[in-house]
Amino acid sequence: MSERTILQPTREHPITVTPTGAHVVVTVNGEVVAETDAALTLQESTYPSVQYVPLSDVVPSALVRSDTTTYCPYKGEASYYHVSAGGQTVDDVIWTYEQPYDAVAPIAGHVAFYANKADVVVG
Repeated sequence: MSERTILQPTREHPITVTPTGAHVVVTVNGEVVAETDAALTLQESTYPSVQYVPLSDVVPSALVRSDTTTYCPYKGEASYYHVSAGGQTVDDVIWTYEQPYDAVAPIAGHVAFYANKADVVVG
């Protein structure tokens, strides 16, 4: 296995993680699969901000572990979950960094949802 490149956030590629400070509700297929007041907002460079919800605030019965993994040089190795909701399973809706790099350490124990597969409502 080759060495992974690890990059630190810079002024040209900033990454911030801050408490969202609002109620966050996530639905998939019209069914609530997560609800929290403890979400974190991760803002990376010019990308849309992403809500990271505590895994403990996701409905456990909705989670189906996926074999999918991806790598981000800023955040680390990501694992995925399918979500079972509304009578069907949607593949790879959730990603999580179980051991994130130090620059984004607060997102450990949190999960994020793809906006094209889930409805994430803040506030």
